[in-house]
Amino acid sequence: MLEKFWNAVSYDIGIDLGTANILVFVKGKGIIIREPSIVAQHKKTKQIIAFGTQAKRMLGKTPASIVAVKPLRNGVISDFDVAQAMLHELFKKIHEHPSTSIFPKIPRPRVVIGIPAGVTEVERRAVQEAAIRAGARTAHLIEEPMAAAIGAKLPVEEPTGSCIVDIGGGTTEMAIISLGGLVMNKSIRMAGNEFDQYIIAYIRNTHNLLIGERTAEEAKLTIGSLLDVHNNEQKHIIRGRDLISGLPKAITIYPSDIKSALQEPIDTIVHALSDMLENAPPELVSDILQSGICLAGGGSLIKGLPELIAKKVHMPVWVADDPLTCVVRGCAKVLEEVDLLDKVKIVGGLRY
Repeated sequence: MLEKFWNAVSYDIGIDLGTANILVFVKGKGIIIREPSIVAQHKKTKQIIAFGTQAKRMLGKTPASIVAVKPLRNGVISDFDVAQAMLHELFKKIHEHPSTSIFPKIPRPRVVIGIPAGVTEVERRAVQEAAIRAGARTAHLIEEPMAAAIGAKLPVEEPTGSCIVDIGGGTTEMAIISLGGLVMNKSIRMAGNEFDQYIIAYIRNTHNLLIGERTAEEAKLTIGSLLDVHNNEQKHIIRGRDLISGLPKAITIYPSDIKSALQEPIDTIVHALSDMLENAPPELVSDILQSGICLAGGGSLIKGLPELIAKKVHMPVWVADDPLTCVVRGCAKVLEEVDLLDKVKIVGGLRY
């Protein structure tokens, strides 16, 4: 009876709890929130000053009394209290969103959260407890590669092999899926944030220029390419501090610079994928050879990445439709199909 009451007055949400961005799907309303996973809070009072996009603008620019924090590292909670406060703000924003104004103001949603496949039991428990304390009624967890595969519309429940590679902000999740389960999976901490660090290191070593994470990310998104480009028509101006003079300086970089900077991290991902495929059952590898490897996540949007991976592993590679939302759309799918949720969720969902 109590469960029927909650179902009547509350709502279901799916959350892609990413290292770089948080996406929220509300059942019946679609994706209503896309925010960076950043919180700005007062150092002494711990009061939340800003969340999401507003907090991201403060990175590297805050006074001594305010700190901009990323409570998620490599796809898992690194600061429990801040993560709980962030989820609380998230639920608050859902209530205030115009599309959810018809819902009663009872902060007890049923939540499905995507997390990396390689996390420990303690890290899983931390995510669930943070969601429950922030206001969730029940918190179910689903592995990100499974959620991404469902969101990419791969036949995960069929007796056939499907391969997904989700390149997120903190981790790259890759898995071979069949009959609703992960047959093989790898989770490596080499993804979008690490790409930015490699760009920063490359610019520092080759141009003696120190730049920040936001500048590196902007360069990656603007001219990032792994293609063999023989002309320098596309260019990007970056600004930072000259390490020799200590003064501000601006330089022009080209796609070839980004390609050189990302060579090592991309090779790491390709090596991990090759290792997983080498140890996979031959029947499933045969299926993947026909259907191809699906790429998801923001990292899959780098130009030339599908072609490079296909050349290295000798298999077709394709990018999912709207790869940035694959995980949250997968969470949304399992919210709508209870039987599918029972198959793919991680055992041990917490209840309020």
